[in-house]
Amino acid sequence: MSNSENSREDIERSSEEILEETMREIRDDLQSSSQDDVSNASSEEDDGVIRLDDNEEFYDRAEDEEDAYLSEEDGIEEDELDEEEEESGKKRGKKKALIVLLVILGVLALAYLGTALFFTKHFFFYTKINGTEFSAETVSAVESYMEEQVEGYELTLEEIDGGTETIVGDDIDLTYVDGKEVDDLLKDQNPLLWITALWDHPDIEAPVGVEYDADKLNEVIAGLKCMQAEEQVAPQSARPVFQETEFVIQDEVVGSQIDTEKFTEAVNEAISGFQSTLDMEAEECYVLPAFTADAPEVAAARDAMNSYLGASITYDFSPYTEVVDSAVISQWVTVDDSMNVTFNQDAVRAYIQELANKYDTYGKNRTIVTSRGNTVEVSGGSYGWQIDQEAEYNALIANIQNAETVTREPQYARRAASHEGNDYGGSYVEIDLTNQHVWVYVNGQCVVETDCVTGNPQEGNGTPQGVYSIAYKQMNTTLRGPKLPDGTYEWESPVTYWMPFNGGIGLHDAPWRSAFGGNIYQGGGSHGCVNLPPSVAGTVYNNIQAGTPVVCHY
Repeated sequence: MSNSENSREDIERSSEEILEETMREIRDDLQSSSQDDVSNASSEEDDGVIRLDDNEEFYDRAEDEEDAYLSEEDGIEEDELDEEEEESGKKRGKKKALIVLLVILGVLALAYLGTALFFTKHFFFYTKINGTEFSAETVSAVESYMEEQVEGYELTLEEIDGGTETIVGDDIDLTYVDGKEVDDLLKDQNPLLWITALWDHPDIEAPVGVEYDADKLNEVIAGLKCMQAEEQVAPQSARPVFQETEFVIQDEVVGSQIDTEKFTEAVNEAISGFQSTLDMEAEECYVLPAFTADAPEVAAARDAMNSYLGASITYDFSPYTEVVDSAVISQWVTVDDSMNVTFNQDAVRAYIQELANKYDTYGKNRTIVTSRGNTVEVSGGSYGWQIDQEAEYNALIANIQNAETVTREPQYARRAASHEGNDYGGSYVEIDLTNQHVWVYVNGQCVVETDCVTGNPQEGNGTPQGVYSIAYKQMNTTLRGPKLPDGTYEWESPVTYWMPFNGGIGLHDAPWRSAFGGNIYQGGGSHGCVNLPPSVAGTVYNNIQAGTPVVCHY
């Protein structure tokens, strides 16, 4: 059998077998040494004081004779001599036990030092070098094993998703080169501490004497499947996410994006250390998330985001409501990649815009059923609901920041009567521009109706359609047309009841007319106002007020 094969066989022996064999030799040496010491002690000459009789009891003959002589000469009683003899025997026994103990300790010390001497040339029990056990092996045995393993060497890459890839030694021209690496590893161990290896098994990660083509290795690494961009998933930091009623921390995701620099360094170290596997996750070969779940920045962000969730704002659009609670607010509170908590102003404004789209009626066309029962489309006018979106944004932000629970209307730029059906409600004035007729409703009941004369369309003074509201009421005033250069007015019309709803256009009595309705307005109409018979103008005046809607339609 070759030396190489013998080395391999020795290496493959388990640490337990080697330890058992070594300790057996040490124990045999100790037993042999102890027996020799005791035998030497018992075979001393008679005049050497210490002897061992048939009953394995020690005695000193010279001392006994002296004691007997003294007893006869001095007349010491026999029982006193017995006590002294017993005490002397105890002292001799203790002395002998101490000698035996010291002999045993000496033998143990010699055995320990002998074992330490052994480990100046051998690695400790249970020693692993780059994952392979070399228990009680010499440097030459380790190097022989390394050299044998170069042929057919493969490095298995254990990927985070459970997949594996392999780097083959032949592909990178891997060779073993004798050097001082293994010898230096042996010199680094302290032989006097060999006993610690019995419970603290040495596990050494270190480069060994191997060489390879670095350029070829880089090419192999670049060609690995895990290095392709389409195979990599970017990491995700831990972050607060909303669950049911609050923000909680969602764990980070490492992903599979390779940190090329760390990965290349880890591969080189693994090959230089002659390792068979590389756990890419354990060696941190992947790009790590910026923040993990236990990062204080993540916890602080979560707490800040939860502080916004105490508010609850209920919008009153009678009979409808809209609620801004934690479920809604949670969509507006965001955190960036640096764990800075921000309030998404655009999202808040978008929400208010949604409310406006749903509930605003200002500027929108209305489909109404007229007093005559027909359906018409009405566009234009200045009447309707209109949320003041900027004012409402500021009010809503304040509610949220103060964690308020409130029920309120939104901030309005224009108001109307109702959010149900037609927004002008049950109290309004209807003006039929086609049929030249006026109806006044109070709480859904018609209180007065009359013919009228509206603006003359042939002169460009046609009364515009749309929904408006009474601006104010005034009695006994004079209506005037454009002012002329000489200070007079193009026309002047004193009236008793004046009810404007569209700038200078309004309802008023027209005592200068003797007829109303029909087609009078065609060619003989007003400058745009709605002329009423004096007999009903007062009733109209008394049943409306500022803010009453006015619906003009054809």
